[in-house]
Amino acid sequence: MEHSFNLPLWSLIPFVLMLLSIAVLPLVANHFWEHNKNKLLVALALGIPTSLFLIFTGYSHELLHIVIFDYVPFIILLGSLFIITGGILVQGDIEATPRNNSIFLIIGAVLASFMGTTGAAMLLIRPILNTNSERKFKVHTVLFFIAVVANCGGLLSPLGDPPLFMMYLRGADFFWFLNLFPEWFVANSIIIAVYFFVDRYHYNKENPEDIEFDRTNITPITISGKINFLFLLGVVLSVAFINTNTMLFLSENTYFSFLREIVLILMALLSLKLTSKQLRKDNSFNYEPIIEVAYLFIGIFITMVPALEYLKVHAGELGISSPHHFYYATGALSSFLDNTPTAVTFYYLELGMVKLNPEMLLQGTNIAGIPELTMKAISTGAVFFGAMTYIGNGPNFMVKAIADNQGIKMPDFFSYMYKFTLIILLPIFILVQILCL
Repeated sequence: MEHSFNLPLWSLIPFVLMLLSIAVLPLVANHFWEHNKNKLLVALALGIPTSLFLIFTGYSHELLHIVIFDYVPFIILLGSLFIITGGILVQGDIEATPRNNSIFLIIGAVLASFMGTTGAAMLLIRPILNTNSERKFKVHTVLFFIAVVANCGGLLSPLGDPPLFMMYLRGADFFWFLNLFPEWFVANSIIIAVYFFVDRYHYNKENPEDIEFDRTNITPITISGKINFLFLLGVVLSVAFINTNTMLFLSENTYFSFLREIVLILMALLSLKLTSKQLRKDNSFNYEPIIEVAYLFIGIFITMVPALEYLKVHAGELGISSPHHFYYATGALSSFLDNTPTAVTFYYLELGMVKLNPEMLLQGTNIAGIPELTMKAISTGAVFFGAMTYIGNGPNFMVKAIADNQGIKMPDFFSYMYKFTLIILLPIFILVQILCL
């Protein structure tokens, strides 16, 4: 849609303030920020003026689209997975060794591509925290868990992460994403290898009495609430097949696309109905993590509309042309914008460049109307760099909130970056680009 009024740079201020609120308020006003209602107040204080500005400047369509067709499905998908996996109780206490913890991450890396990063993260975060309950040093385990299970593991199918699903809906073949296996393997294997040695270092610093207690108090792993795996399968199949590619009638009316969300809500309601309250209580299940995500991300989604629109107009001035450029540009913005609309924006940027220069499509394989290498770069950058901040991907905040609720003191917004992602993940992501893209 063409607009006679281009949004000015200062229209990005609410989005910057939203990010600063998430980063700074936990440090300077922790008591205020720990209440979810105050997070909602901040989101509304920044989101409502932004909404009014967008409406009066002719951007109501973009605002409505991102709230109704991006934010609502985003929250319903996260919420349904959160509720369903919260009904699966994995009990038992195996030894919290570096080897066993690494196996948790390997399992999570595989599951993330086929049940989504949110589903895999919500399924495994409580068991791995329970396994490590006897250990003093466990923050690093949650950080690497976010990197692998909540982000990098979800690269191999459209079910893995929302940016890939958006590319699938725009024409990428369902099984094409298996071509990203080299990137998936390099990133996850290196991250897990680094984690093993980091965890072994911390393991050797643990109190010997705690380690002995952990070693001698082993109970077999048991799984309760298995019926929820059926509902989880329902979510996976709904996401895979209820779309305009497989059900052509959905394209007759835009709102027909919400059939998928109706099924997801039904799966969540069945989970609540058929799972005992005691099981959820034993699983330390409560709604605070998903409420926190819903409140924060409504502010993020609304205030980032000017940022995305500004990017659409000025992205051509950024000199983005090669797959390497797309990888780092998509990755950098996916760290601070939600990675789904970021990936879509750069996809359309490349699609526009292809229209101006059709000869680009003669140079190799094309995926969804753009060169395959560019599609690889956008997809990989969006998924991997979503791990760089707590707000890069929806499950990040949910994992952090669950860890916080269990008394694990997680690093603040800035510490997460300069103590973990910038020094560990970024070099690995650069190596992936050198070796694979």
